[in-house]
Amino acid sequence: MKQKDRRSFFQKMGIFLSSVPFLEAVNLPADEVKLDSTSDTERIFFTTGFKIAEVGQNDAIIWTRLCRSEFPVPIKHDRKKEGVNFYPTAFDENKPVKQMDGAVEGMEGQVRVKLVGANQEKISEWFTARQENDFTVQIPVDNLLDNTEYLVKLESRISENKKVFSVEGSFRTAPDIDKVIPVHLATCTCQYFWNYDHLKRGFKSYDSIRKIAPDFFIHTGDYIYYDRRGPLSTNIEKARHKWHAMDSRLSIKELYRSVPVYLLKDDHDLLRDDVYPDSLPLEEFTLEDGLKIWRENVPLKDKPYRTIRWGKDLQIWLVEGREYRSPRNVPTGEQRTIWGKEQKSWFQKTVNESDATFKILISATPVVGPDRKNKKDNHANLMFQNEGDWLRNFLSSQKRMYVVNGDRHWQYYSIDKETGVKEFGAGPVSDAMAGGWKQDDKRSEHQYLRVNGGFMSIKVYRDDGVPQISFTHYNVDGKVQNEEVFF
Repeated sequence: MKQKDRRSFFQKMGIFLSSVPFLEAVNLPADEVKLDSTSDTERIFFTTGFKIAEVGQNDAIIWTRLCRSEFPVPIKHDRKKEGVNFYPTAFDENKPVKQMDGAVEGMEGQVRVKLVGANQEKISEWFTARQENDFTVQIPVDNLLDNTEYLVKLESRISENKKVFSVEGSFRTAPDIDKVIPVHLATCTCQYFWNYDHLKRGFKSYDSIRKIAPDFFIHTGDYIYYDRRGPLSTNIEKARHKWHAMDSRLSIKELYRSVPVYLLKDDHDLLRDDVYPDSLPLEEFTLEDGLKIWRENVPLKDKPYRTIRWGKDLQIWLVEGREYRSPRNVPTGEQRTIWGKEQKSWFQKTVNESDATFKILISATPVVGPDRKNKKDNHANLMFQNEGDWLRNFLSSQKRMYVVNGDRHWQYYSIDKETGVKEFGAGPVSDAMAGGWKQDDKRSEHQYLRVNGGFMSIKVYRDDGVPQISFTHYNVDGKVQNEEVFF
C-alpha cells in the first residue's frame, strides 16, 4: 500500500474504531510511550514488539512477547573491532542476564488480537503468556479476506479485570492465485547485535526497508548469533536474551508493525557455526534448546519448509537446511543431504505443480555460490555436491525460476556455469557484518559483486501486459547499488 493510501486507511479505521470501547491506555513504541498514573506493578509492555507472520490469502499468525519493563536495558559497553566484527569491551559474561545490554525481562499476562478490515472485525480469545515459553504468545487468525488491509490491535493485561494496554499495526493479506497484482518484497541476512550501525535504532537497513514499503519481508537466517560474545549463549537464558535484545531494536520493531514477516533459520540461530545434528553443545546449551527457542520466536503453521503464493505471477519456496541434514559423520555408503528425502520430494512436487509466472527458491545457504574452499555446509560446496548437482539441474529445468540465498556476508548475483541457474545473495544487514570475500576476487560466475552490507528487494509486475521481475541490491541507507530485470 502506498504511503498516502496507508494514511487514508488509518484515518478511516480511526473513525470506525472510535465507536468501539477498545482500550484505556496505549503502549506505543519505546520512544513514543505516553505515561499515566498506573503503578509499575500493574503495567505490562510490548517492548520486544510483535510479528505479523506467515500471512496467506486468508490467514496469519500474530506473535508477541509480554514484558515487565518499558525499555530494554541501555547499551552501556563500548565496542572494539576484532577482525571483521565489533565486540563489546570489558563485557562480564557471568553477570545476571537481566542486567545485560539490551535485556528485556518477560512477564506473565494475557494477550489478544483484534483485526479490522473491509467491514470485518475479528477478536481472538485471551491467550496466556507463560514463563515456560519465555512469555511469548502466538495467535492464529483465519477466515480473512484475500488482498485486504487489516488494522491490528494487540491488547495485554496482567490478569482479568486489570487495566488493558495495546499496540497497533497493519498488514495486507496475499491476493488469490488468479489475481494479477504487482508484488514487492524485501530480504536480508546475517545480523549480530554488536554490529549495529545506529546506537538508538539498531540497523539502518531495517529503516531503509520500511521506507520502500514492501508487501512482505523475508529474513534468510542468522538472525542472532548464539556463538558470539556479549553474551555467548552457554545456557537457555542467555540464548533467549539474544532474541529479546534484537527484537527490541526500534528499526526492527517499527518495520514489523506494518510489514508481514517470514523467517528462515540457519546455523547461528540454532547453536553454532556450520551446525549439524551431531554438533556438540555450547556448554549447557544444546541443539534441542536452540530448536525450542526458535519455535518460541518464529511462528509456523506446520513444517519449517513452506511455500508462499502471492497472486498469479509469484510463488516462493522457503526451505529448511538444518533440521533434516545428514550428521557431520555420515556412515560409509550413505549420500549426504541438506534437505532430506521428504523435503526434496515436497519441493519437486510443488514446483512442478505451480502455474506461477515467476518462481523463487529462497534458501538460507547458497546453491550456486561461488563459495570459499574451506566451507562445507551448503550446496555450493564439494561436501554436498551430489545433492547440489541434482538441485541445480532441477532448477534449470524450470522456466523463470531463480534462487535467493542468505548466509554469505557479501552481495552478489551469480550464474552457474553448468546449468545457467541465477542466484542472488542479499548481503548482510550492516556494513560491519560484511567480509569473508575480497572485492577484487570477482569470479567468472559473478555478474555483480559487492562486499558490503545492505539488503535486496524483488518486484514482480506487468508492463503493457508483459510479466517482469527485478532484483535490486541496496546499501544500508537504501541507495540502489545494482538492478537486474528479467522477462
